[in-house]
Amino acid sequence: MSKLSSTLKSLINAPYARPGTVPAPSHALPVYQAIAKDAQYRGIGLEPWFTAAAAATMTMNSPESLHQLFDQVSGSKPHSERVLLAELVREIGLKCLGFNGIPRTINCLNEFHATLPQSIAQNLSTKPRRSLTRQNIDMVSSRGQTLWKSVYYPFESKLYDKLSKAHPDLPVHIVESEYGNLFSDPPTQPGAIPVKVGRVLTSIVGIACLRAQTGVGPQLLSHVYGLRKAFEDENFQDEVKDDTGGVCWLATDDGSVWLLESVDRIVETLGQGHGSNFAPGISSRL
Repeated sequence: MSKLSSTLKSLINAPYARPGTVPAPSHALPVYQAIAKDAQYRGIGLEPWFTAAAAATMTMNSPESLHQLFDQVSGSKPHSERVLLAELVREIGLKCLGFNGIPRTINCLNEFHATLPQSIAQNLSTKPRRSLTRQNIDMVSSRGQTLWKSVYYPFESKLYDKLSKAHPDLPVHIVESEYGNLFSDPPTQPGAIPVKVGRVLTSIVGIACLRAQTGVGPQLLSHVYGLRKAFEDENFQDEVKDDTGGVCWLATDDGSVWLLESVDRIVETLGQGHGSNFAPGISSRL
């Protein structure tokens, strides 16, 4: 295969095309610390606010900031808990695929893994959990239908039909591939690390990603409602029945305002005052 010319490679990596990831601003860590402190004051446990912060950071394409966030939260924890937290970051990143697309998740998860201490990296799971087989395909499809209904009820059928008019395979892909095999959690394999981003945290991932993107207000609204519906759906009551982390409060008006404003703080910080960088377009060459 022929090599690319220096002119073409220079054009691909031209600064005005913003080809690189976003460095962590000097004031990123204080913002994460302030959100953590505020969450503690409001009785919100680690996983909800950390999930939102990690998802927003990945949407902003800043692996370096993600590393700072992880270090802030995990630094004083025992080794086993640091491994669990690293696995949580990876699952959050995987579910960001359905909201942000593939490239930014690749950027963040690749660099996140590369910056982990070897003692943690070597203890992370290495077996995939979402491979499709003849034995599990019906189960995956069923999980997708169940989660789709949980998020969009009572409009799940109406929305499915609307999407099918845009393209007949659009709702098929969304429900079967995204909701079935990505957003819903696969069964934990024997001996595997028991980490998952359940129904409630998945809605928080969606809210954080969509808020940090901008331009997707209708979808953000749907997932804010979807978070509320998680607490109304009997299929998911076990996930929150013993909630001591204040996650239920995030589904209230005040709680959702706090969640959105926390994401806004991260976007403002990582965007260096210029807002979201999710799809800003090519900047001026001048």
